[in-house]
Amino acid sequence: MSILVLYGSYRSDRIGIRLATYLVDRFRARGEDAELIDAKFVDLPMLDRMYKEYPPGTAPASMQKLADQITAADAFVFVTGEYNWGPQPGLKNLTDHFLEHWFWRPAAIASYSAGRLGGAHAAAAWHPILSEMGMVVISSTLTVGPIGETLAADGTPTGHGGETLDRAFTRFADDLAWWSEAARIQRAKRPPPY
Repeated sequence: MSILVLYGSYRSDRIGIRLATYLVDRFRARGEDAELIDAKFVDLPMLDRMYKEYPPGTAPASMQKLADQITAADAFVFVTGEYNWGPQPGLKNLTDHFLEHWFWRPAAIASYSAGRLGGAHAAAAWHPILSEMGMVVISSTLTVGPIGETLAADGTPTGHGGETLDRAFTRFADDLAWWSEAARIQRAKRPPPY
């Protein structure tokens, strides 16, 4: 399974990268092809034109590369912090540059915060956004908080929170794998309706 783990903080002290790193490492340990897509380093401009609005061959190179990566992926994991009960603008901006590229594949949401709610409000905000963009959002979610007590700087789980995260990850990954396989089989059997 090819998984893109998408992360969107642009802050200088980015603690959520710990969760993105953890997820990539854990998916790879399961034998999956997981890759981190970091919005800050992809560095797309604020949305002016969607990828599909560029004449063929004229989109910026970073946008073209990401379009190809999204098209090739089996599943997506959106790693989001919570900004005023909502999603991070960097991740939302990256996501909005594409539309049809996301269709007919599953998405999962992993959220975090410095507090005990673990970014649950941002996770709830992402669900209808991803559904509207043509993805099937799996029911399993990960909420990590306080993230500083759950994951070390290198993404290694720590303490009771880290143990809880490890237990929750198994179901999360199994759920995503099931939907990814189901979508892949169905796409091969019959083209999507639009």
